[in-house]
Amino acid sequence: MNTNNYSIHIRKEKRSLVRIDSFRFFSGEITFLFGESGIGKSLISRALYGLLDPQELTISINDTPFKQYLQNEKTKHIRKNSFFVFQEPSSHLNPLETLSTQLNEGDLSETGGEDELLSRLWDGADQLKIKDLLSIYPKPHRPSGGEKQRILLTMAFKKINLIQKKSTGYSDTFFVFDEPTGSLDNHYRNIFLDILFEKFEHNPFSALIITHDYSIISEIYKRHNNLLSQIRFNELSRNGDRVVQNDFSPDKYLNWLKNAPKLTPPDQNKVTPDNPVLVLKSGLQVFGYKLTFLDKNQNQTDIKIYPGEMVYLKAPSGTGKTTIAKIIMGLIPANNLNMEISGYKINEKTSTHFYKRKIWGKASGLVFQHADEALNRKSTVMETFKGLPLKRKDRISNLKNQFNHLFIKESQDKSFLKKQTTFLSGGQKQRLNILRTVILNTKLLILDEPLNGLDFESIKVVLQMFMERQQAGTGILLISHNEEIFGKIVPEDKIYYLQSEIL
Repeated sequence: MNTNNYSIHIRKEKRSLVRIDSFRFFSGEITFLFGESGIGKSLISRALYGLLDPQELTISINDTPFKQYLQNEKTKHIRKNSFFVFQEPSSHLNPLETLSTQLNEGDLSETGGEDELLSRLWDGADQLKIKDLLSIYPKPHRPSGGEKQRILLTMAFKKINLIQKKSTGYSDTFFVFDEPTGSLDNHYRNIFLDILFEKFEHNPFSALIITHDYSIISEIYKRHNNLLSQIRFNELSRNGDRVVQNDFSPDKYLNWLKNAPKLTPPDQNKVTPDNPVLVLKSGLQVFGYKLTFLDKNQNQTDIKIYPGEMVYLKAPSGTGKTTIAKIIMGLIPANNLNMEISGYKINEKTSTHFYKRKIWGKASGLVFQHADEALNRKSTVMETFKGLPLKRKDRISNLKNQFNHLFIKESQDKSFLKKQTTFLSGGQKQRLNILRTVILNTKLLILDEPLNGLDFESIKVVLQMFMERQQAGTGILLISHNEEIFGKIVPEDKIYYLQSEIL
């Protein structure tokens, strides 16, 4: 197989966005690329595919100006014979055309297989339901993020069908899937992988899959290990002012998972087990849906979390897990709400003033799914912690220790504390988002997709932080797509399932 090797430097005005001396992808192979969010994976792949704007950015590839790179015959062939699945599907889908029209735009109209692909990606859903979906003009709220993602995947697979039909060699292909499963649960993720590898076995092509989902490794080793000789696992990391690409050993993750840390009972001197930190009654109503909770036997139940318990709430994407987190915090109103937080009785009539005075940052804290929801982009890293109730010396000392532990590399750079959060990478923002909430030591801690955007080493560090809080008596409600990781850590009887039905 041919190795494609590139040196890439992307700048905006005088600021370097990403610089890598050797980025490799391999013709006729599938490369899974890991690394923290914002390190440059998407920018690098968009540059190679020719999707960046040379009027906005200064780009050089192999010391060649970007405009010249775009005129290379190989670059033209790549764009003609490939497809780019965007991390945010809305940036690709046209709100002025139906999904059906977009599924057949350009040369995608030349190939069939659309009905079969849609049926598989919707797991055998009724054809009338799929037909109704395809008649939609995409909007921010409809279709759902997961449905938009699967529409783009259908388009990519149609392009692969076309290339294979024309018997085009893999040397001029570069299919990019940027976080293709970010809005999918494991079931639909595995359907995507099945189709991808089936087509690859039929006739190999070159593909780069950017992901934060390390559990993909387990799925490949379980069900697609016959293709391991044609699959590579790489990871981007920082080295000074540059980014480097290294091999990522699957055993590094698989062995860690095999010996994943287990929850231990909390310090009994720090808990009062008879007093729950959260009671949330099943049957609340929001946005025209009724939300109910099920136990491991699929019986309806209420969520109860006691001090020192970690509870895991699971549901398919779009069911309402994040909505539940925001309802608990009083950020989204709900009908038929019956809840207790640290003994405070709360219902749909509870005022925002009460949440502000008694709940926010006192009885309960929320690590938001998206760090930008919690952080002020204009604030510096140091300013992020101003205003928090950390005046006691022991709390300030604890913050410094936790910061140095969570930002091992950055803590060596004194200028990092003065850096505006808008210029941080996604992974750095997420670690800041986590620390800003965890350091408050609230009795209830809600974690909404806390591993978003983190590399493997950061995942291990934040998991240890969460388990230390649990052992100290904090009750934790966990919401995450990382079923493999948290399914290992959280006992089965502490896993709840969310179900929604139209009122």
